[in-house]
Amino acid sequence: MGFEQLAALKLQLAAQAKAQAKESGGAGDAKESRESRGAKGAKGAKGAKDGKGARGPSGPGGSKETREPRDATRQAAPRRQERKEPVDPVVESIWRLQRHFPRAFPKNPAPKLPLKQGILDDAAQQLDALGLTREQLQQAIAAWCQGSRYWACLVEGAARVDLQGNPVGSVSGDQAARARRQGARRSPARARGGRKGGAQQGAAPA
Repeated sequence: MGFEQLAALKLQLAAQAKAQAKESGGAGDAKESRESRGAKGAKGAKGAKDGKGARGPSGPGGSKETREPRDATRQAAPRRQERKEPVDPVVESIWRLQRHFPRAFPKNPAPKLPLKQGILDDAAQQLDALGLTREQLQQAIAAWCQGSRYWACLVEGAARVDLQGNPVGSVSGDQAARARRQGARRSPARARGGRKGGAQQGAAPA
């Protein structure tokens, strides 16, 4: 083999070696690039997961689920404030009398009127319409006939009224005197205590 042929063969081998090295290097770079992108993607996914956790219950805003209990607490507070004290059953029974018989049981500030003696029996005939038992009716009328507002209307000669407000009889002198004595000797505090006792005893109109 001549010198020229040997030199050409040497150049050819060098070119092949260079081409092989270039191919192997390119494959390595591609592999490294894929691995690098995979690592960056995994790191980003982890960061996103960690970020979501930070925005969860312990995050600044909290999730919708964590905000709802606080909102429910704020909404429940007004409801508790709106609750009212229970109504005295006797007072409720008086309201029923005033609704059905407004002429005989006028609402404050209108003055009370002397009630007909025996008005309890008249009202007892309409227990179903009133929605009351006889005992409840008796307690309501007894409570109505206690206190300075009722005693003040018991003036001698004043007309007594039935359930419809029609005059039936009048207040006698003795009845008027007894009403004055009751109003004079009872303080407002004792009058409230007497109202309970009178309701239990079923006192009739004076």
